[in-house]
Amino acid sequence: MKTVLITGCSSGYGLETARHFHAQGWTVIATMRTPREGLLPDSERVRILPLDVTSPESVASAVEAAGPIDVLVNNAGIGVVGAFEATPMSHVREVFDTNTFGVLAMVQAVIPQMRENRSGVIVNVTSSVTLAPMPLAAAYTASKQAVAGFTGSLAHELAAFDIRVKLVEPGYAPTTRFAANTVIPVMDLVPEAYAEFARPIFAGFADPALTTKESDVAEAVWLAANDASDRLHYPAGSDAVALARAA
Repeated sequence: MKTVLITGCSSGYGLETARHFHAQGWTVIATMRTPREGLLPDSERVRILPLDVTSPESVASAVEAAGPIDVLVNNAGIGVVGAFEATPMSHVREVFDTNTFGVLAMVQAVIPQMRENRSGVIVNVTSSVTLAPMPLAAAYTASKQAVAGFTGSLAHELAAFDIRVKLVEPGYAPTTRFAANTVIPVMDLVPEAYAEFARPIFAGFADPALTTKESDVAEAVWLAANDASDRLHYPAGSDAVALARAA
């Protein structure tokens, strides 16, 4: 029986991915900053652990408590939406701490056991902004682009130890409330000078032409985790697939 550790399982992609892997018979280590009961099936194959990916101590503790890990899914992330001009650097750093450095920390923590076992898969969940950068999301895009480059490089580095590294690129999912779940209220980052430019973009958030379902991402992560090929990119959702084909 294989074990997957997934970050950011309190809602959205992470929670759906945890449910999907459990349904396939895997042991699931579901992590979140504040553990909550009732989110996942009451099963001996499900463990919920506290994890703050921005804390070295929390990362080390969670990986140790998890035990042997066959697959790591780095899903935890936060957003920041608005004009970059108005975005405080403190919030830019907060986004990078979770979206970028949190991923790097988790990967560095699990590599030793995977290298010793000469087996394992690391799946990093980014965003379709790595395929087509989105306006009013410059800091977020930068944090995800950094992970995309890191993943591609790491895939070469770890192939010698039979460790596969994959990149799942979800499209936009309104159900994850991306624009609402940001480190600072969105409209605080839209000065009057940007109002006319921002209006149709926010309208697109509310009524997107193409969307991604949480199940799309869970299935893409599942495929990536079980694909023995050297494929790197796994776009998830109709909008992400369309962007990938156009890239």
